[in-house]
Amino acid sequence: MNVENILQSKGAKVFTISGEAKIAEAIRVLNSENIGAVVVVDAEDQVVGIMSERDVIRQMGGDSTAVLFSPVSGCMTRNLITCTPETSLDELMQLMTARRIRHVPVLRNGQLAGLVSIGDVVKRKIEKTEEEAAAMREYIAS
Repeated sequence: MNVENILQSKGAKVFTISGEAKIAEAIRVLNSENIGAVVVVDAEDQVVGIMSERDVIRQMGGDSTAVLFSPVSGCMTRNLITCTPETSLDELMQLMTARRIRHVPVLRNGQLAGLVSIGDVVKRKIEKTEEEAAAMREYIAS
């Protein structure tokens, strides 16, 4: 099972924002869409970073009012960890655990193809485990 399977079931819609946008606008997107991260893109729609709830919270430790009017580019994570649709779920789970990240942009030929969260991965792993258990019960019963 790979990332493509997740994208097929959840869809490839990704919320993006410009690095010049204010953090307050990014927070509005996070809240209105009930998501944990937005992908930051440049003028050519190339992925340049990601801004998560954690990034915002870390910035709020100082002058929290000033942070709201700061650009997203000052808050986002620049050293992106990405995957491809062909990345296996086991590999992605190991990567997310080792790097302590909850959202990974999916790139296909260098272009944004989706965003996968740790919740997406866990949900798929649970479904797979339940399918295997059902198959085992059916095998034993027959």
